[in-house]
Amino acid sequence: MVLSCRVRFCFSITQLPSSPLLARYVGIGGSGFGLSLHHRRLGEMFELWCLQIPSSDRTPFPELVKLVESTVKSESYRSPGRPIYLVGQSFGACLALAVAARNPDIDLILVLANPATSYSGSQLRPLLPMLQAMSKELDVSLGYIQNLMAGMAAETLEKRQIDTSLSQALEAMSSDLPGVTELFSLGTLVWKLKLLDTACSYTNSRLHSVKAQTLILSSGKDQLLPSREEGERLYRLLPKSDIRKFDNSGHMLFMDQEHDLVTILKASGFYRRTRNIDYVLDYVPPTPYEFQKARESHRFVEEAFSPVMLSTLENGKIVKGLSGIPSEGPVLFVGYHMMLGLELAPLVARIFSERGILVRGVAHPLMFNKLKEGRLPDISEYDTHRLMGAVPVSATNLFKLFKSKSHILLYPGGMREALHRKGEEYKLFWPEQSEFVRMAARFGAKIVPFGVVGEDDIGELVFDYEDQMKIPYLRNFIQELTEEAIQLRSNIEGEVANQDVHLPVMRPKLPGRFYYLFGKPIETQGRQNELKNRDKAHELYLEVKSEVESCLSYLQEKREDDPYRSILSRLIYQLRHGPENDIPTFKP
Repeated sequence: MVLSCRVRFCFSITQLPSSPLLARYVGIGGSGFGLSLHHRRLGEMFELWCLQIPSSDRTPFPELVKLVESTVKSESYRSPGRPIYLVGQSFGACLALAVAARNPDIDLILVLANPATSYSGSQLRPLLPMLQAMSKELDVSLGYIQNLMAGMAAETLEKRQIDTSLSQALEAMSSDLPGVTELFSLGTLVWKLKLLDTACSYTNSRLHSVKAQTLILSSGKDQLLPSREEGERLYRLLPKSDIRKFDNSGHMLFMDQEHDLVTILKASGFYRRTRNIDYVLDYVPPTPYEFQKARESHRFVEEAFSPVMLSTLENGKIVKGLSGIPSEGPVLFVGYHMMLGLELAPLVARIFSERGILVRGVAHPLMFNKLKEGRLPDISEYDTHRLMGAVPVSATNLFKLFKSKSHILLYPGGMREALHRKGEEYKLFWPEQSEFVRMAARFGAKIVPFGVVGEDDIGELVFDYEDQMKIPYLRNFIQELTEEAIQLRSNIEGEVANQDVHLPVMRPKLPGRFYYLFGKPIETQGRQNELKNRDKAHELYLEVKSEVESCLSYLQEKREDDPYRSILSRLIYQLRHGPENDIPTFKP
């Protein structure tokens, strides 16, 4: 019998244009309160709907699936170009999967937190017969049973295990709906567990039909369900899935204030407003809190290498700080890529914190997609880069960034420069032909050449690509890594086309210091017609390259005059003057 189960609009704030629909589905408690901490921020980016199941409701799982399905189909028909997000925790995740399995042609995005598809392996399931027997004898609230259990000492290990499992079930329901132990009866708990059992078997039998893009969120300390293992299982089974793991979180992941669902969606690349993600137009800039969290994840680079930032004013004067960087876009930063890209995090962080300018990095596609699973780092390793605005390198994305008047970061040397060989420090590996000048000129962008030095002060390259290719095992390993990554510049010749993926080995040194110099901005405004000529564009390309080399040479020379180049001298300075004071450097 279907009682007052209903889908209703539950929250709304001024939304982004063409905001997608996000429908959230309840956990075992049935209230939907589990996402209450995320309502405000979700409401800024989505049209929110919620399924609430009253405690007295006894709708069978297949009927709940049909109820949700009717709403999904209706919304898909109303806005066919807009994706529909189905967000569910535990039981709600089963509901989302079941709807997706029945509707493979609808553009659905699933977000599954600790799915109850693992209920058959939960320690709760064996308790069901005992609870059914108890419910026939007692018509009391769960709170009464909790208090009764707390006051009774279990006589045997087996009884203690039963008590613990039952307490965990009650705790999970209490977290999902405050006061549930007072409102729910023992009979309600029995029904909920039966519903979970049905949902688990129903959904697992249809997983092969799920084609939707899926983000799996797995807790490492879920005491209710084996969520860690289940997340890995679903990740292997679902063809368009990705996974994020939260090792220190329990079952009620969405009630943990450490994990913001909006931030997770943005960082994992799961926020889009049309059928295909647009890394430029769908991007939502980081909040101050998100920026601070992102910066903390790379804080050790700033603290260990104490970066010095210099910029060049329009009159050619080099000054300490970033005042020479143009405020209005479009601006294209073009520079040298240090070993392993270690310069990237301080560059983006300092410009954002000191100038309020978000630099959008044009990044290698391996940070966004892999051709196949294997030995490359997990895509989640690059969540911070996506959160801070990185986009996959392509002419289309570069065009859109220029058009949106962004500040863009481009490394023409790419992976070849960031994974250079012995003796190649500060050597540029740029393509022979211009790749960016004419597009920059089309939008009148300012081009800012820059250099950064310091990698030779933190380590010595001792085992490079050439060394590794001489060893058969490592040669095969490099080949496997390279085959997993999307290849760039496959149609050009020269060293820059060598994009083999490998990990150089460095011998650490007592850390020195990073030095950045942003050169004088080069104007292209008013030169559009001139730079349509390939020869003229190539001349400007060579000028930019020469300016980058000049920045590198300037920094290599001037750092010799820095009394605080060594970490030891910097530590002594901080002991004398306090860690909050800026550490001096050479005079520009």
